[in-house]
Amino acid sequence: MRFFNVTDKDIPKTIRPQFVLDVERDELFIQAGLQDRVIQVYEGLVYMDFSSALMETQGHGDYVHLNMSTLPHFWLAYLSDPSDSGRIHSNVKARWNGGDEEVHDAMKQFAELALNAKVAIEQQDWKTLAELMNNNFDLRRKIYGDKALGSRNLEMIEIARRHGSVVKFCGSGGAVVGLCLDGVGQIKMKEEFREKGFVFCDVVPVDGNIQKLKEEEEEE
Repeated sequence: MRFFNVTDKDIPKTIRPQFVLDVERDELFIQAGLQDRVIQVYEGLVYMDFSSALMETQGHGDYVHLNMSTLPHFWLAYLSDPSDSGRIHSNVKARWNGGDEEVHDAMKQFAELALNAKVAIEQQDWKTLAELMNNNFDLRRKIYGDKALGSRNLEMIEIARRHGSVVKFCGSGGAVVGLCLDGVGQIKMKEEFREKGFVFCDVVPVDGNIQKLKEEEEEE
């Protein structure tokens, strides 16, 4: 935005994610969702409410930054040659557009899981957060099916759970994020991930707002 001399007044932060998504869909013909666009704009740890009532009345969802300073230790694993998530999205999107009750009900459950996770993070209830993460993946597997998720994606889930870690997809596939409260178990898990050809790394949260302030100070 700075390059094109575009300010927040020109494109307010709340509607910027939808603007970016519209460009990707209509101009670049990329199948994508709003979540990635929101986090690219807001950065950090953000709770997102995309309820239809909000989207219809204000033209965007509610996006709330959450405190990252007390988060437990998360890890990330991903495929060195990830799949195209657009293919995984396609069937479910068609079912949604067709009014499939199972898909519509699942999306409501995903929203409830996200809200409960927000509460768990605010209360630093990591046990509940762990359960919610596992429930998130189990629901996704039920709706999408193993064929759509892919064998390598499922293998990452199996490795993590085998070592006692909770785990879920970061998005539509190709990467998983987990929470392992057992330090010894994580060491063995990391070894197996790398032995099986996956990339494994620790998650180091960065507050997007603080980072932007530092960049602005450096420019001055």
